[in-house]
Amino acid sequence: MSRIAKKPIAIPEKTEVMYSGGTVTVKGPLGELKKEFRPEIEVKIGNGEVLLSPTRNSLDVLALWGTYGSHLRNMMAGVNTPYQKKLIVEGIGFKSDVKGKELVLALGFSHPVKVSIPDNLKVTAEKNVITVSGIDCEAVGQFAAKVRALKKPEPYKGKGIRYDDEVIRRKQGKKSV
Repeated sequence: MSRIAKKPIAIPEKTEVMYSGGTVTVKGPLGELKKEFRPEIEVKIGNGEVLLSPTRNSLDVLALWGTYGSHLRNMMAGVNTPYQKKLIVEGIGFKSDVKGKELVLALGFSHPVKVSIPDNLKVTAEKNVITVSGIDCEAVGQFAAKVRALKKPEPYKGKGIRYDDEVIRRKQGKKSV
């Protein structure tokens, strides 16, 4: 049973939550987010809180119950304060730059790597730090993971793209006799 979704979710100030036709809409000072919820989870909105409850007791519905509770919390937090991920580009000659709606990366390949930035995200690149921010938690995490996957950090010199809080386990390398 889900412990996350059993508790009512408090609606913060300046935030409006609506549910109609299987779609939950959360409006706040920074924008609006919409998400489709399956009909197996019942959504009740009243007196400053949202209550989720399953319509039947099956394993997949109980799993969705907690997941939807987390999604709803993330949506409410995102429309009030934006989510942010920082990526660090490490390596000689590795550079990052934002040109219009594209992130241009020099990652040691024979060509620059261009990644188009989604409309709902704000991306900045200063020195060796790429900052991805936006109101949608999933979109921020997905874009950051997509950029990191272009050149994962390697364990010998630590070259590549890593999260700012990520620790790379280093290997010793070859020993000379």
